[in-house]
Amino acid sequence: MSPRRNRPRGGSAKPPAEDRRDGGPAMRYGLERTEEWRGEDWAVRQVGGSTGKRYRCPGCDQEIPPGVPHVVAWPRLGDVDDRRHWHKACWSARDRRGTRVQRSRNAPRY
Repeated sequence: MSPRRNRPRGGSAKPPAEDRRDGGPAMRYGLERTEEWRGEDWAVRQVGGSTGKRYRCPGCDQEIPPGVPHVVAWPRLGDVDDRRHWHKACWSARDRRGTRVQRSRNAPRY
């Protein structure tokens, strides 16, 4: 008996044109949604964590290690530089968290 084939035979891995936004190229990351926070519309996108970069979550001031799924959020009217990477739980609890960020003595202040 031959082993089971896990890859589709032939065809392309691209989604059909109706699954693409505005008929353009397929979206590279997760679906984007809009949420309101502090009276402003925010674009929110789930990221699978496939990049090899480390990010610092603004909600808990802890690092998001490479490979960990998380959320990227930015003001809808903002620029690319306004994007912030959040833990999923921190983004969900952003209204319940205080404004004071607690850091250890030796933590960088950026």
